[in-house]
Amino acid sequence: MLHPKKLSYVGAIFLFLLTMTACATFNPRPIDEVPFKQRAQTKSEGNVQVTAAVLGAEESEAVFGVPLYRRGIQPVWLEIKNNDEQAVWLLPAGLDRDYFPPLEVAYVHHFTFSKKANRQMDRHFYDQSIGNYVAPGSVRSGFVYTNLDMGTKGFNVDLIGEDNRVRTFTFFISVPGLRVDHREVEWEKLYSKNEIVAYDEAGLKKALEDLPCCTTDRDPNKMGDPLNLVIIGHGEDVHHALIRSKWNETETASAVQKTSTAAKHPWQHRYEPVKPLYYAGRSQDAAFRKSRKAAGERNQIRLWLSPMTFDGMPVWVGQISRIIRPRNLFKTSYIIEPNVDEARTYLIQDLLYSQGVAKFGYVKGVGVVPPAEPRKNLNNDYYFTDGYRIVLWLSSEPVSFTEVEFVEWEVPSERGQ
Repeated sequence: MLHPKKLSYVGAIFLFLLTMTACATFNPRPIDEVPFKQRAQTKSEGNVQVTAAVLGAEESEAVFGVPLYRRGIQPVWLEIKNNDEQAVWLLPAGLDRDYFPPLEVAYVHHFTFSKKANRQMDRHFYDQSIGNYVAPGSVRSGFVYTNLDMGTKGFNVDLIGEDNRVRTFTFFISVPGLRVDHREVEWEKLYSKNEIVAYDEAGLKKALEDLPCCTTDRDPNKMGDPLNLVIIGHGEDVHHALIRSKWNETETASAVQKTSTAAKHPWQHRYEPVKPLYYAGRSQDAAFRKSRKAAGERNQIRLWLSPMTFDGMPVWVGQISRIIRPRNLFKTSYIIEPNVDEARTYLIQDLLYSQGVAKFGYVKGVGVVPPAEPRKNLNNDYYFTDGYRIVLWLSSEPVSFTEVEFVEWEVPSERGQ
């Protein structure tokens, strides 16, 4: 006979298991009740049309009945209309090289004590996936389960036909849930028409060389990191080039302050604001970061729209740096890579590989700062540089390596020495 205390303990376990089983219900909402298609974009090529939408966190949980974003999974909805006489096949790796098969997504969300609910979940995720084959004269829709991107999600939808020709549809879609800093800038109010100056090539080179050497604190007398980057291109082209290269937009500081006490997801550090630095009397208009292995290790870009234009395109003044983990184990803050030219060199390679650069060159900037006599930024981090600014002309169309032009303004010597 069991002791009364043991009976009580067994009863408690039984009640717990009963409660868990009762709670394990799977109740996704019908897809047409969730209004994510209102944000869908449509692209066409020949007789094939692709429509795409990216679900936010709440929409994903409504459609699939489980919180996908907590595990960094983001469903992308596609509708493919094939009005061609040949079949096409979807290549989901074009959306995400590391996309998730539907049953993998279901398995990681399985309940502990409900086989019935889990079977329903498996079937739901499988049925909602789009598959690959789209027959001639047919329409197919469904989801691809991708890795999570906040802010703007950039991806390709690649379709291969029976003729072995690949049709690529490129999308840049805003994802709900992140207050991105540059979306809150009133761009048209930054400069009046009288302040905007159009330059020819010689005038532009001189104007870029005459820029201030460095960013500042709110107090313009306190010098920060060097202004070592200039980008020439329309805002949308700059934005898309960075998104294609997997740079992340950053959230507004005010939005982060409101959510600082809430539990953070593992992916949130990718979108945290960078510290404000100042140029032309204001903090950066836009910031992007590319995180590395540790949460604080990253490359980061700050951009300011200038009143300069060249060939009808805006000129952006910028600062790029690489944030590394300090060697001092007792120091919790992160420091910049002392050789600030490393980040500049990384960016040109990064954008070349993503085929976003039409031309590039160098102009004189802060001047040579040798390693033996480094300067300090606002965080008292040491830095040195060859003193040049890189100038990038961005393209709205892909540009191969062999087509990129080098503008022979200045040629930095090896290691700037």
